[in-house]
Amino acid sequence: MFCIGLDIGYSNVKLVYGDTSGPFSQQLYPAGAAPVDRLPEGIGRQDHAVQVRVQGESYAALVEPARLQDWNRVLHADYPDTAAYRALYQAALLTVGRDTVDVLITGLPVAQYQENGRRAALQQALQGVQAVTAQRTVVVHAVTVVPQPVGAYLDLAWRYDATVLATARVLVLDPGFFSFDWVFVNGGEVRQRASGTSRQATSALLEEADRLIQQDHGGRVGRERLEQALRAGESQAVLYGHYLALTPYLERAATRTVGVALAALRDTLRHEAEADIVLLAGGGARFFEPPTRDLFPRSDIVVPPEPVVANARGFWRYGHGL
Repeated sequence: MFCIGLDIGYSNVKLVYGDTSGPFSQQLYPAGAAPVDRLPEGIGRQDHAVQVRVQGESYAALVEPARLQDWNRVLHADYPDTAAYRALYQAALLTVGRDTVDVLITGLPVAQYQENGRRAALQQALQGVQAVTAQRTVVVHAVTVVPQPVGAYLDLAWRYDATVLATARVLVLDPGFFSFDWVFVNGGEVRQRASGTSRQATSALLEEADRLIQQDHGGRVGRERLEQALRAGESQAVLYGHYLALTPYLERAATRTVGVALAALRDTLRHEAEADIVLLAGGGARFFEPPTRDLFPRSDIVVPPEPVVANARGFWRYGHGL
């Protein structure tokens, strides 16, 4: 059975795919998508962009958001209903290179997943015949939508002691670009009332870092350029012709924004026992790790390999049971 685990975030598209009887392939792309004329003119305009058709219009997808011009980036809760999300979905299907997909598993932020209508609408939109380009269709036979952090939990299940997980209380933290999501899993069961979403996520952290940079240097690097540097693993950016070290500003911003997010988390956990395991996934995991260790000093804090892709890996593993 050919399975795709797909996590379309506001900053990254995480894609894990392969036959469930063998190894998987894993890809990470930037989540920029817009009509092709929003890419700058000049040599290499289409370079590194996947072109798809959305409602009859040509879109460039899987590009750095910083490359797009005269285009308002989507940063709201209705993201799955937008043309940009659809373009990223079709581009992901195109890069896999299959004409048919047996099952695709994806996720929604916890607060959105809890809306039955939104969950059903996304499943219906992603399932069936997908016209990804003017000459190419992909048939997706079945789609399953789960709460996003559940993917990281399922990924953990493949490398953690199964006997322990069977009864453990596991808190999964998933700081993404737009939202910070968490789920509380007790003995393999998701506790909905102890799960939730906060908007104090990586985008808020980058905006605060950019504000601090302007305070010290008189100008901004820009949220998208900071985001691009993080994705590339770069610790410097150019400002006014000189290299600027980013790490001190990101760390200072984290102390201001992460605390607000964790306060919302603690409020939803007030009726639950302490977590045995705290799992950190998502693109902002490294900024959340130090305060999380302080907040849960007795819990086993686990950061998986390549935490930004943990949800997508777990989605793919979920397909083994379908």
